[in-house]
Amino acid sequence: MPKKVDAKKIDELLLRGVAEAIDAKSLRVKLLSGKKLRVKLGIDPTSPNLHLGRSVPLLKMRDFQELGHRVVFIVGDFTGVIGDTSDKESERPMLDAKTIKKNLATYIKQAGKIIDLNKAEIHYNSEWLKKLTYHDVAEHANIFSIAEFIARENIKKRLDAQKRVSLREVLYPLMQGYDSIAVKADVELGGTDQRFNLLSGREMQRHYTISPQDVLMTNLIMGIDGRKMSSSWGNTVNLLDEPVQMFGKVMSMGDENIVSYFTHCTRVPLEAVDAYKKQMAYEHVNPRDIKMILAYEITRLYWGDNEAEKAKNNFVQAFQKKEAPQDIAKIAAKKGETYFSLLLRADVAQSKSELARLFAQGGVHDFDTDEIIAKDDPARDGTIRAGKKKFFRIVLK
Repeated sequence: MPKKVDAKKIDELLLRGVAEAIDAKSLRVKLLSGKKLRVKLGIDPTSPNLHLGRSVPLLKMRDFQELGHRVVFIVGDFTGVIGDTSDKESERPMLDAKTIKKNLATYIKQAGKIIDLNKAEIHYNSEWLKKLTYHDVAEHANIFSIAEFIARENIKKRLDAQKRVSLREVLYPLMQGYDSIAVKADVELGGTDQRFNLLSGREMQRHYTISPQDVLMTNLIMGIDGRKMSSSWGNTVNLLDEPVQMFGKVMSMGDENIVSYFTHCTRVPLEAVDAYKKQMAYEHVNPRDIKMILAYEITRLYWGDNEAEKAKNNFVQAFQKKEAPQDIAKIAAKKGETYFSLLLRADVAQSKSELARLFAQGGVHDFDTDEIIAKDDPARDGTIRAGKKKFFRIVLK
């Protein structure tokens, strides 16, 4: 039986990073009952690396594990060949078996950075999909209509634009749905782009007179370039990135994604996440400082405290403590003057609001708007950097 039921943890499980739950009420009742559930997540090896976007449902899977449930991780070695176009604006090319085999080489190891593999079921869906006959496929296809398939938003867009949609793509939801039958799933996890496929599992289970699985859909996260995180776009933070690289990638993303990453890619308590959000909004805290905490937490999750600390120190040395040019302008500071006032006089920005935005975005390094200039501060060495290239030497009167 699962561990003692913790209603607070169940509520967070159902809400944190979750876009939609079907059926939320049913799933909550089952979780509170103490019933041990079989929780399924499948990932196709369309690239060699799992990234933070994939970590969102994997972390949710770990949450289920910690509540005592049985998690079933499926590597889609068969579905990966066919290709899912749920999130694509054009047809995904079929991959050959050799490429799939190469891509999945370390998938289990990568998933093991998040879930406890000793308490998980691991499958490759070729185990059952290869055995299906043409008759089986026809039976499964009969459950759905073409109208249901082409009503999907991305498929409709492609058809309206007269782009090709292959019959192969129609079969993909059937295969993912059959995975749920093969592993006897009570719950399936997946991103919002997987909605049609996830619901297909419910319909196919009904066809086989099996109680339909509940579905937990997690939000998609943005990549470091502001678009949806995707291996095909190269905007990913990969689970196997070296600590220094991982830390630096997180620091390079837009400030607007800080709260989202804390919520979806870490298990920092939500109360702390809410506090960080308020600090950035109301207390003039530099978002860069909060992002440093985020980068540390993400790196620590995959590499441990020591490596995360090394990565942080490396980042500080490389980016925050850059040596200023030898020939830089000098600014005379008044007694009790703030850094904000000083830079306004130095014409760093054309207005107070523009300068405030520069501070808020971390463009004035190591200083806050209302911070008074201190004399002989060894940590600052009398130098201030505004933006990427403007350096000033502070001279106190």
